[in-house]
Amino acid sequence: MMKRTLAISLLGLYGAAVIAAPAPVTDVTSGSSDQRITELERKFSTRTEAQHRQQEQLDVMQNEVNELRGAIEMQNYQLEKILERQRELYLEIDKRIEAVNTQPSSIPATVINTIATPDDVTLSSNENEAYDKAVNLILKDRLYDQAIPEFQSFLQNFPSSSYTPNAHYWLGQLLFNKQDWAGAGVQFQSLITDYPDSSKRADATLKLGITEMERANAARAKQLWEQVVAEFPDSASAKLAEKRLKGI
Repeated sequence: MMKRTLAISLLGLYGAAVIAAPAPVTDVTSGSSDQRITELERKFSTRTEAQHRQQEQLDVMQNEVNELRGAIEMQNYQLEKILERQRELYLEIDKRIEAVNTQPSSIPATVINTIATPDDVTLSSNENEAYDKAVNLILKDRLYDQAIPEFQSFLQNFPSSSYTPNAHYWLGQLLFNKQDWAGAGVQFQSLITDYPDSSKRADATLKLGITEMERANAARAKQLWEQVVAEFPDSASAKLAEKRLKGI
């Protein structure tokens, strides 16, 4: 009985001591706020870096899209020029057929007196054949390297031909594609100077500007492109010239 009473007394004293002991003090603010700020700063820095990487990737993709768009526009422009030349060839063929079918009896006497001599007819026939041969090497056979000496020979043999401005243009284009900037520039300049009414003048001026830029003559190139924009404002050549000017 005494042991039981003693145990109860000791238990009561232990409980009182537990109740009387002060609770441990914990600083719920010290350190935790700094940790949160540090964590937020880390997350913010990580997110910022990710955004910068994404922006760089977007910039690269945009540049690639711009380059592709420019290449497509140039290809469309070149295709348009090829189709234009084909239409010109069809018109030339129609005119020749019409001339062949015209009977001398239907020609006025004043014209009969000016009919070409056999030598002139032969020369004209050779001229047409030489020009058609050179053009067909481009449009039909796609033998561009072989077309170069054909156009050079044509210009040498028929300097006064009605096809001469077009021959200068085609030869200039062939040399341009081979990056013979000096040679191409000579042909484009000849067309511009000697045949100001040529339908190829706008494109020849644009291309001459490109050859000048490739030869580090930026001032001359700028002058030529501005000339294209001023003289042919609604042409495809003017649009390409404007893009070139923006890139200077």
